[in-house]
Amino acid sequence: MISFSLALVALLLGYLIYGKVVEHAFGIEPEQRTPAYTKQDGIDYTPMSRWRVFLIQFLNIAGTGPIFGAIMGIQFGPAAYLWIVLGCIFIGAVHDYLTGMMCVRKGGISLPEILGDELGSAMRQGMRLFSIVLLVLVGTVFVVTPADLLAEMTNGSMGRLAWVGVIFIYYILATMLPISTLIGKLYPLFGISLLVMALLTCYGIYTESGWLPEVTDGLASHHPKGLPVFPMLCITIACGAVSGFHGTQSPMMSRCIENERHGRVVFYGAMITEGVVAMIWAAAAIKYAGTYEHLAELGTPGVVVNMICNTWFGAVGAVLAVLGVVAAPITSGDTAFRSARLIVADILHIGQQRFVSRFAIALPMFAISVALVFIDFNVLWRYFAWTNQTLATFTLWAATVWMVRKGRCYWIPFIPALFMTVVCTSYILIAPEGFSLPYVPSIIAGLIVMFASAAGFIIWKINYNKNNN
Repeated sequence: MISFSLALVALLLGYLIYGKVVEHAFGIEPEQRTPAYTKQDGIDYTPMSRWRVFLIQFLNIAGTGPIFGAIMGIQFGPAAYLWIVLGCIFIGAVHDYLTGMMCVRKGGISLPEILGDELGSAMRQGMRLFSIVLLVLVGTVFVVTPADLLAEMTNGSMGRLAWVGVIFIYYILATMLPISTLIGKLYPLFGISLLVMALLTCYGIYTESGWLPEVTDGLASHHPKGLPVFPMLCITIACGAVSGFHGTQSPMMSRCIENERHGRVVFYGAMITEGVVAMIWAAAAIKYAGTYEHLAELGTPGVVVNMICNTWFGAVGAVLAVLGVVAAPITSGDTAFRSARLIVADILHIGQQRFVSRFAIALPMFAISVALVFIDFNVLWRYFAWTNQTLATFTLWAATVWMVRKGRCYWIPFIPALFMTVVCTSYILIAPEGFSLPYVPSIIAGLIVMFASAAGFIIWKINYNKNNN
């Protein structure tokens, strides 16, 4: 219980202290008009209050990621606590803040355009495709999960495919309509509900009987399948520590934020809040299960959430389970498709004021997603997880270059970029869905790629300084 409590305090202090450091390093300009005003169109560029934008951003990036990932990640042991805290404060929140604020400065452009501006035209083209693939995978994953659970909750009165159809209809509406119509009105309410769910679960952690691991128990892997902590844990817990998907969501809120002063609350704060949610669900899962082995035997993370909510909170818990494992993923899925539409619109330079233009872009993406629904969910999830973290790595490198060009403290994104380079490279070499290579050579290869990337960056920085002095 001590480690869990200290972790929550650390996340709060991370926002109050390091969040301020990152904001100062970026150099906000409160007097500048934001894209919400300079490009206001009533569709995607719409001024919204700070707390409304915060709640929408939080729900956009949360989904079931910080819940499911944390439940799977705590099976590695107390190392999950450290990854959530350190990853969230020094990597994930830095990634989200810098991405969101670069979007604001660049007029609300999509993530691939930012990566292209900073890393070159080849990267722009590659990341356009990479981002769209990730977003379609996210949308599909967050169709399958709630559809399966809804079919189970309704005792088969409506089958899985019927629920898939219902969810897709909602996705189409949320993707097509102005952001203030559905998302602007419903998301703050769902965001508050998700926070209430987390707070009640936190209360259960302190009041229910059971056992919690402590960091003093050691950081060795306790995973029932014997998986190593590094880099597997860093991919398993993504949304609660660092997630490239967040970078695709930030442009939407960069088009709605009223003042750069709000960026720390909206971008850094939403990520810290997600880290708190991840910490709560990691602790709740292992306390409820009692042992790492029993947690693995309970079933999927969705089943675990349902068990905890119903056991600890009865009828209220059933409602919380619906919000946590049904509403949350749906609200991330629809913004994934919306983000994909905006990226394609930016690529093709197609205005989005007309409904027909929005529909023409979105229809092919929905068609592809429908086809992907029939692929094994575990395969979808694994590729989504690696693609997610890889995009975050490229984004951190882009933020590093941007900070150098602006004469700011580039070390803040540079060190996380180095770390995530090792994580993503070594993971794809080790993982069964990757190359299934031996562990030690894969880690060495990851380190080699990291040093090569660092060397390339340093050479670029030296040349850049020579040419701009």
